[in-house]
Amino acid sequence: MTSGAVPAAGGASSVSTGLSGAALLPDARRQAPAAGRGGSGSGREFARYLARKIGAALASFVMLLVLGFIIFSLMPANPVAALTRGRPTSAAQMAFLRRELGLSQPMPERFWHFVLHTLQGNLGYSWQFQQPVSSLVASRLWPTLLLMGSSTIISVAIGLWLGVRSGWKPGSGLDRVASGTSVALWSVPTFWLGIILLVLFSPGFGPIPALFPAGGMSTPGTAGGLSAAHILDVLRHLVLPCLTLVLVVFAQYVTIMRSSVIDELGSPYLLTARAKGLRDAEVRRRHAVPNALLPTVTVIFLQLGGLVSGAITVETVFSWPGLGYLTYQALEIPDLPLLEGTFLIFSASVIVMNLLADVCYRFLDPRVRHE
Repeated sequence: MTSGAVPAAGGASSVSTGLSGAALLPDARRQAPAAGRGGSGSGREFARYLARKIGAALASFVMLLVLGFIIFSLMPANPVAALTRGRPTSAAQMAFLRRELGLSQPMPERFWHFVLHTLQGNLGYSWQFQQPVSSLVASRLWPTLLLMGSSTIISVAIGLWLGVRSGWKPGSGLDRVASGTSVALWSVPTFWLGIILLVLFSPGFGPIPALFPAGGMSTPGTAGGLSAAHILDVLRHLVLPCLTLVLVVFAQYVTIMRSSVIDELGSPYLLTARAKGLRDAEVRRRHAVPNALLPTVTVIFLQLGGLVSGAITVETVFSWPGLGYLTYQALEIPDLPLLEGTFLIFSASVIVMNLLADVCYRFLDPRVRHE
């Protein structure tokens, strides 16, 4: 009987196991869709977040569109008189020119044509250069990207390096030197610093020989292309305007990064990392810097937003043929279509970079994801 009871017990165990396995199968099936719903829910949440940010960006662009048109239309200037300066022009010719330029139209009608052309991708026709604004912007875009891109990369690298190390040991010799230099350079007007560097290193001053060209992007009469001589010539012309921007911009990164690192010094997670036996350099690199970097990300992206607009003052001081210098030339008349076109390009670049900063913030900071 005992030997017969064993199979019965084994059979009962098998039945029990089978029932429990069958009972678990529906739970597994229920959990799999739940996980799928969690992933799709996170995707929908990100899509809603992105839609809100894109909507806010479009609203900002529309407001800037209206504001830019109003500002440039109310400028106290006479473009017709500026275009005909030094030429004998009758009143009838002046009136004809005003009609040709569209200045005799009512402001609502001019605004409607401006919005309609903008939506069609037509930025207008430059009065001063007698060219489409889009072609002028395209021809001046590369010099601005070269100048602003190189200065931004150098500024970010130097500013973050100094900011992290001065903030990690506040009150040290490096911190005092970096902080004092940053505050001094940040307070200096950019155009004034550019003029000083131009006077010192372009024609030479006292024992300092003439090291760099006074302006422009290349020496007149030299062959272009990708030859080594042309590249070196462009780099020589790039040194002074790039140095001017680096000396001013890197100070912002040093100050902001230093302040962010100091705010993180007393955080409990740093004490925990040290208690685990991590070296000081590892604690700084793996724990303090990623959290302190978040405020600096916004500044970097906003600086990248100004990358397309360029530095009007620096490009004007060094006659660098970029979008900033083009804007300065358009202000002389004023060339309203060119000013409106460059204003739209500048505004769109800042708005797009601000949007990218918001998206990157969501991935860098988990608190933003749970808002």
